[in-house]
This record gives sequence, structure tokens and C-alpha cells, in this order.
Amino acid sequence: MKAIILLSGGLDSTLAAELMSREGLELLAVNFKTPFCLCDRHSSNLGCGSNAHRVAEAIGIDLKIINATKDFLEVLQKPEHGYGANMNPCIDCRILFFRKSKELMDEIGASFIITGEVLGQRPMSQFRRQMDLIEKEAGLEGLVVRPLSAKLLPPTIPEKNGWISRERMLDIAGRSRKPQMALAKDLGINDYPCAAGGCLLTDPEFANRIRDLIKHDELDMQNIDLLKAGRYFRLSQSAKVIVGRNENENKMLTLLAKEGDYLFGPVSINGPIAVGKGAFTLDLLEVACRIVARYCDRDGEIDADISYKRLPDSEGKMINTNFLDDEELARLRTLTAAT
Repeated sequence: MKAIILLSGGLDSTLAAELMSREGLELLAVNFKTPFCLCDRHSSNLGCGSNAHRVAEAIGIDLKIINATKDFLEVLQKPEHGYGANMNPCIDCRILFFRKSKELMDEIGASFIITGEVLGQRPMSQFRRQMDLIEKEAGLEGLVVRPLSAKLLPPTIPEKNGWISRERMLDIAGRSRKPQMALAKDLGINDYPCAAGGCLLTDPEFANRIRDLIKHDELDMQNIDLLKAGRYFRLSQSAKVIVGRNENENKMLTLLAKEGDYLFGPVSINGPIAVGKGAFTLDLLEVACRIVARYCDRDGEIDADISYKRLPDSEGKMINTNFLDDEELARLRTLTAAT
């Protein structure tokens, strides 16, 4: 009997994978990749998939990583079931992953899917009504096994047909992690990277930036990557600046800048690199230089020499300018939040 298990590599999905691997099933683990995962995202080029890879390898099951970015960005712009507290379209996200899992299930001849979901753990997607809705819209009614909470839910088709034992399922519910941690100890699982993973879209500041991109029809991967790499300022309806906060972000911004973008930086003192995107007038170029000057090591000096160029030009121009004050900086950031 084949089954697909959705494996993030967090504690809950790790426990579900371990429990179901003892049912004599042929399991294929699936991990969905999006640009917004917070879980161990710097560990390797797999991003969040590195946790899933480690778990799958330890249990001895195959892993398939599916890049769902394109479909997810479409969902993000107009989710049918709305957003959570910020810009997290949790129900539509789950429906998307379930639909893709069903496609894979049909492709490989699997009979059902398994998740590490816990009843009542996440308010937007893990209460009974939402679980039923997600299953129905994904075409998976009765075919989603949640071993950590199965005894609190109606028997699934795999349980009714005797493909798995309902008696070996559990009755965990709620937001506390103590039952899962105790179970992990009983199962000899000591190395789990995080309890629940995470999503950048639940962060209020990042959510404001995403709203800004959607409003200005700029939601693409370059812009999303830029949002992760610095301070964000909306200068006008058609221009924005992203300013690095440290050396690593400066390097990242330099790599992310593409033809048509502006690069800003200090000439002879230490300070940030900034990327400007959009239509810049001379006035906006000066505003961008003043923002960069604000974050330079000026050593008490009021003015700073800031260079700028439009890629792919190799030579740029320089402006000697004073720095933008904090009140004006806050106003430019408020423009982003207001959108």
C-alpha cells in the first residue's frame, strides 16, 4: 500500500512520518518549496527542504521536493478564503498543497496522504471545519490521515478499509507541544530542528511589504528576494529603494540587482549598498542617496558622497548630500504600511 506524507521536517510531520513508517506502508515524502519558509532556511541550497531531507533519510523513505512558487504567488495575490492575521493565505495554501499531493498520488498509484496536522493547533487551517473544507476542495475527502489527532476525528477511508490501524493512532489536540515532545522522547527522536516551522507572511512588517508589491503589480521573485535583504522604502508610486543592513545583505543586494535597476553606495566611507527599482527622477535619486547617507558611518560629518548608477552602466555619478532625518524615513516606511 502506497501513501504520500507531507513532510516539512518540523516536529509534528517528523512524528507522523515515524509512526506511519511502522505501518508497513510504502511511503513517499513530499516537501513543498515556497519563498516564505522560515524553518532552517539558511542551512543549504535546499532551504526548508533540508530538514525534510534529514528526516526522510533517517527514517529510510524517499523524498520529493516540489517547487510550488509559481502557483503559490497566484494564490497569494487573491486567496479565495482570505488571509490570516497578516498576509498568510493558510487555507488556500493548504488546498494548493493537497491538490498537488493528489496529482502525485494519482501519478504514482498511492491510495491516500498523511500529514502531521494537529487538531486545533493552527487557528486558520487546523480546526475541524477548515480541515473538512480543505479536503473537499482538494478532492481528498476521507483520504487524509492525521495520525497525531486521528482518534479525535472521524475514521478515514484507510482506517475503515483496514489499510492502517486506528488503534495505533493518537488523540493529540491543541497548541501545546508537550505531548509531541514526550512522544518524540518515547520514539527516540532527539534531533528535530523546530516545532512548527514558520512563514514570513505572518510577520507584520514583511506582510506590509508584500501588500505594497501586490498593490503596485510587482509581485515576482526578484522583488520578493529584495524584501528579505534590507530596509524597504517606497519613494513614489513607481519607485522604491531597498537598503542593506549589513555586509551580507550588501552582497545579496548587489547580486539581486538587474539591468534597469539603480545601485547606490558610499564613495569613501563605510555604509550600505542600496538597490533602486522603478522610475527615478533627479529628485528621487537624491532622496535615495540621502537615505543611504543616513546609514553610513559619517564620523560626525553631516554630508556624505554617495554614488549611483543604472545597470548595466559601469560608471555612475556622485551626489554630495546630507542625510534624511528619521522623521522623513518613518514617513516613507509608512507609505509602505499604508498600502
